[in-house]
Amino acid sequence: MFRKRFYYLIELQYLGFRYHGWQKQPQVNTVQRMLERTIAYVLQHKNFKTLSVGRTDAMVSARQTYVELFVDGEALNLEEFFPLFNLNLPPDIRGLSIKETDEKFNIIQHPKVKEYQYLFAVKEKFHPFCAPYMVNFQEDLDIELMKKGARLFEGKHDFWSYAHRANENTQTKGEILHCELNKNEIYKANFFPETSYLLTVKGVGFKRNQIRLMMGALIDLGRGKIDLLFIEKTLQPKVNRIKLEHIAQASGLFLNNVTFK
Repeated sequence: MFRKRFYYLIELQYLGFRYHGWQKQPQVNTVQRMLERTIAYVLQHKNFKTLSVGRTDAMVSARQTYVELFVDGEALNLEEFFPLFNLNLPPDIRGLSIKETDEKFNIIQHPKVKEYQYLFAVKEKFHPFCAPYMVNFQEDLDIELMKKGARLFEGKHDFWSYAHRANENTQTKGEILHCELNKNEIYKANFFPETSYLLTVKGVGFKRNQIRLMMGALIDLGRGKIDLLFIEKTLQPKVNRIKLEHIAQASGLFLNNVTFK
């Protein structure tokens, strides 16, 4: 028997600190698992599926992301569904909006720009309450040199060195529209250190662990382990086959926003 399918786009945000990433996995708690449990509870059935705009790693958060919801059977009354959906979500997940789409919209293939941010502090050990939001490097880092290094990622490059576990079929070419490291003037809390820093990266398509590998390279640059020339070489994989291993901690990373073209 044919059942009509309805399509919705949910705008979402979450704190990823206690989750093993987005994607549903056996034996561990994930954002998708909690989202689908909530939807099933509100709908009182499981005739639906979800598809995310992207998969975040364990402990990675999202200030703004999107999930496509496919519901078979009857259309949702969004004015009733959405408040109940938010009411029953865990406190570290929140729905921002919902709208109906159609079968022509594809959340994976639709052109989009993603902006990630990475928050960190240096030198003194910070307040424990900071741990879900930023990474603490209890050492001196050459921030000014790291700022110069961040700019090298801008433009079209082959990010083979920044694609974790890439194989011969992995498409490693991409474009970074903006990459900048600045003093954090955006996120404030009375338990935050007086000074913290924010790496902002905006681009079209990212590889697995790409942002964390980029941040790892910048940390090594700030520590004096590598220089600017080394980063330039990593962006020329046809000449220099350099496989990076320093993946920066996940807790400082979050998906800041997604813009559909």
